[in-house]
Amino acid sequence: MPSSPSLVLVGHGMVGHRLLEALAERGALADPADPAAPGWRVTVLAEEDVPAYDRVHLSSVFTGTAPDRLALAGPDFPAAHGIDLRLGDPAEHVDTAARTVTTTSGAVVAYDALVLATGSYPFVPPIPGADAPGCFTYRTLYDVDALTAYAEHAGTGVVIGGGLLGLEAAGALRTLGLTTHVVEFAPRLMPLQVDDGGAAALRATIESMGVAVRTGVGATEVETDADGRATALRLSDGERIPAGLVVFSAGVRPRDRLAREAGLAVGDRGGVAVDVHCRTTDPYVYAIGECAQTSDGRVYGLVAPGYQMAEAVADQLAGDGTTEFTGADTSTRLKLLGADVASFGDPFAAGAEATELVFSDGREGVYKKLLLGPDGRLLGGILVGDAEAYGSLKPHAGRRLPAPPEAFLLPAAAGGAPLPGAAALPDDAVVCSCHNVTKGAVSAAIAEHGLTDVGGVKRCTRAGTGCGGCVGTLQAVLDAAGVAKRRGLCEHFPELTRPELYELVRTERIRSFTELLERYGAGGGTVTSGCTVCKPVVANVLGTLAPELGLRHVLEGEQAALQDSNDLFLANLQKDGSYSVVPRVPGGEITAEQLIVIGEVARDHGLYSKITGGQRIDLFGARKEDLPTIWRRLIAAGFESGHAYGKSLRTVKSCVGARFCRFGQGDSVQLAIDLELRYRGLRAPHKIKGGVSGCLRECAEARGKDIGVIATAGGWNLYVCGNGGATPRHADLLASDLSAAELFALTDRFLMYYLRTGERLERTSAWLERLGGSGDGVAHLREVLIEDSLGIGAELEAQMERHVAAYRDEWRAVLEDPAALARFERHVAGVEFLEPGRGRAAVLPDGTEAALFRDGEGAVYAVGNRDPYSGADVMAHGIMGSRDGVPVVASPMYKQEFDLRTGASLDDPEVALPLLPVPVPVPVPPSAGRG
Repeated sequence: MPSSPSLVLVGHGMVGHRLLEALAERGALADPADPAAPGWRVTVLAEEDVPAYDRVHLSSVFTGTAPDRLALAGPDFPAAHGIDLRLGDPAEHVDTAARTVTTTSGAVVAYDALVLATGSYPFVPPIPGADAPGCFTYRTLYDVDALTAYAEHAGTGVVIGGGLLGLEAAGALRTLGLTTHVVEFAPRLMPLQVDDGGAAALRATIESMGVAVRTGVGATEVETDADGRATALRLSDGERIPAGLVVFSAGVRPRDRLAREAGLAVGDRGGVAVDVHCRTTDPYVYAIGECAQTSDGRVYGLVAPGYQMAEAVADQLAGDGTTEFTGADTSTRLKLLGADVASFGDPFAAGAEATELVFSDGREGVYKKLLLGPDGRLLGGILVGDAEAYGSLKPHAGRRLPAPPEAFLLPAAAGGAPLPGAAALPDDAVVCSCHNVTKGAVSAAIAEHGLTDVGGVKRCTRAGTGCGGCVGTLQAVLDAAGVAKRRGLCEHFPELTRPELYELVRTERIRSFTELLERYGAGGGTVTSGCTVCKPVVANVLGTLAPELGLRHVLEGEQAALQDSNDLFLANLQKDGSYSVVPRVPGGEITAEQLIVIGEVARDHGLYSKITGGQRIDLFGARKEDLPTIWRRLIAAGFESGHAYGKSLRTVKSCVGARFCRFGQGDSVQLAIDLELRYRGLRAPHKIKGGVSGCLRECAEARGKDIGVIATAGGWNLYVCGNGGATPRHADLLASDLSAAELFALTDRFLMYYLRTGERLERTSAWLERLGGSGDGVAHLREVLIEDSLGIGAELEAQMERHVAAYRDEWRAVLEDPAALARFERHVAGVEFLEPGRGRAAVLPDGTEAALFRDGEGAVYAVGNRDPYSGADVMAHGIMGSRDGVPVVASPMYKQEFDLRTGASLDDPEVALPLLPVPVPVPVPPSAGRG
C-alpha cells in the first residue's frame, strides 16, 4: 500500500464523521502542508449539501436552534486534514474489482480502502396517499425545513409511529402549534425500549400534554382533497383523523443498495454483513453505523454503537487492528414530550433467570422496573417519568448493586434511601456509552487538568457530548473527586450567603439591588446584571424588610426587574404559559356568596377550578392580561391575594374544632384565621404552611406543617419545622399549653429567626436539620426563642409587628398603580416603553411575537418569545441578567439561560432562541397609552 493511500468514505453523517475524528486523533490523515508525509488521503462523498451534523438533537431546530449550531466540526476541519469533502454528490456505484466509486455527477474516485457509512432511510408504509403533499418523513435538516414551512397552514398533524423518532416528531409538531396525534401499530408506545407498565406511564404523561395517542392500530390510507393534499388519515379500525400534515416515523431500513449491487453480502433483513472488525466480504471495504449488520446479526439504530464501529475501523486503518465490535450497550435516556424515559441492560429479561422489582405511581406518571439475576446481578431496567437513578444504575448493569434495589426505585417518601454516589462505581464502569468513557477516565481527566465543572469534562473526554444522558453521573464524579463548590449564592455574590445578604440589607438599610451589587457584589453592575439565583433572593429579602426600609410594594420601581414570573404577575405560571389564581381563604372559611363569585369568575373566563390541599380554590388557565380583571371581581367579593405564587405564607389549614366537633378542645378555625391574617404576605426563604387542629385527633395534619398548632386541655401546643412533599418530616414540639398571646409571640420569634438565618430555598424542615435536627436543633431554638439566649426576642417580635402594620394586598396595590398595571398588557407598544432589565412581549411587523429586553446601557435585544423546552410563549417573562459577562435571559419555565446576543442556550448547545430584528421606536402621541 502506498505511503499516502486513498480512503473513500461514503456518507458524512455522525458515524462517518466520527471515523474521520478517530483517524485524526491517531495522526493517520495526510498533512496538506506536506504532500510527501504518510497518511490517508480521504475523499468524502456526501448526499446532503451540508457537512455532518448532530442528528440526535435534530428536533432542537424546531425550537430555534440554528442549523449550523448542530455542526459536528468547524468549517476548517476538512482542509486542516486534507479531506476532500464533496457535498451533494453521493456515491452511485461501487466497482470492487477496479476499486473505484462513481458519484451521481459522474466523477470516478479510486480507493485503497472504502468505508460505507450510508446510514438508513425512513420506512414509509405502502398505503394510498403516502406520497401526497403534506406527507413527510423526519430524518434530515431538509425534512425539518419542509415540515416547519408546511405546518404554518396545517392545524392538525398526525405521526405514524410511536417509537423514539415518532415521539420526537410529535413533540416537534406540538412545538409548531399543531394539534397532534400519534398512531402506533404495536399495542404500546416505544415497544423496543419499554414494557407495558412503562408504556402506560409514558402514554399518560403524553396525553396529559394534549397529544392524542392510539395504539394497536395501523394506517390504511391518507385521504386527500381535490388538489391532492393530505386532509385525513384513515386507520385500520375505521377511525378517520382529520389532519393536514402526516409524518411517517414507522422505523428505518439500512441503506445497503451500493453493497448489494456491488455483490457484497447483506443480511436477510438488510444491512451490509460485516465481521468483528466491521470488514465486509470484500477485504478492502468496511461498513459502519446503521447500514451494517454486525457480527452478532444485529443492525444498530443508535449512535453509540456506530461510534464504536468507527473506532474499530480506525484501528484497522491506523492501529494494531485488535479492536473488535462484537455488540453494544443499547442503553438510552431521552426526554420525550417532557417525559424522562430510560432503559438499560436487558430490559426484557424474562423467565426463571430474572426477578422483577417494580415501583409504579400512576398519579405522577412514574414507572420503574429493575431485573435481577439469581446471583443478584443487575440485568437491566426501565425508568419512565423519573430517570434520576439512570446514571447510578446503568454502569452497574451486569454487576451487583452497591445498595438495596429499593434505594434506586422508591422515592424518599416511600422509604427510599439516597442514591449511592459516584464513589460506589468501579473505575472500569462505563459512564458514557456514546463515547465509551469510563469513570476512571473521567477521574483521571479531573485530576490531570484540574477540571471543576461538567463543561470541562466534556471538552477533555467527550463524555456527555452524545445523547447527554450521563451528565448527572459526570457531576457526581466531580463531587466524589472533592471539587470545591462556591460558597456564596452565585458569581455576582460569590462570598455571601442569603443570611449574610439579609443582615447587610437590614443593618445598612440597603434599598435596592443595584446598591447592594455596587457595594458588595463582584464587579458591581446594575439591575440588568445578576442572575436567576441572586435576583429573586434579593427581591425576597427586600420584600421581607420592606417595612424597615420604607418600601411599599414588591413590584415598585427596580424591584419588578428582580422578580421571577410568579412574583412579577402575582400568580402561578403553568406549563402552557397561562397562570393560576388563588384567592386567600383564611382558615378555609368561606361564605356562600364568595363561592358563587369564584364560580362566576371561573365560568366567565373559562378557568379550571380545583380544591387545593390547603382548603382553598385554585383557578387555572388565566391569561396574563386577564389577571387584573379577575382580581377586581374577587376583591369586590372580599378576597385578596393568597400568595400562592410567593416564597411566603401560603395557608393555615384547620379542622372545624370546638365550633362543631364534639371532640374539639379549642376554636381551631378562628385561631387559623388569626394566624393566617397575621403572617400573610411575609416573604421567607421558602414557602410556609400552617395547620391548626382542635384536638389530639389531628384532623388538620398540623404536624406536617412548618407551623403546627394543636389544642389541648391546657391551651395550645406549638410544633415547628414539619414538611410534607417528597421528603416528609413530622414537626417537633417547641412549647406546650400556651395561651393564644404566648403562641403568637413565640410564633413571631420563630418565623423572624427563620427569615434571618434560613438559606436560599431552604424549608424550615431542612433548616432545623442544619441546626441539629430533633435533638440539638430543637434545643437551640428553645434557647434562642424561649430563653432568649441571644437577647433578640423583643426585636424579633417588634419586627413582626411592623410587618403586620405595613401589610397591603398585593393585587389591590397593582390595580391602584398604573405603571405596575401596564406590565399586564399583552404586548408592549414600543421599545421606548421598555424598563431596564424587564422583558416585554411585542409583535413585529411580520406578525412574529418577540421578547424584547433593554439593558442598563440602553441596548435592546430581540429574541423569539417561545420557550424552546415547553413551547409556551413566555420568554419575555424571564429574568434578564448576566452570566460570565454575557447578557442572558432565563426561561421562566425551567431556568435555562440564553445569550441575548446570539440566542444560544448556555446550558444546552443544541438549543437556541431565534434572533429577531429590534423594532424601530415609533413616536407616540402624548395621549397614547403605554403597553
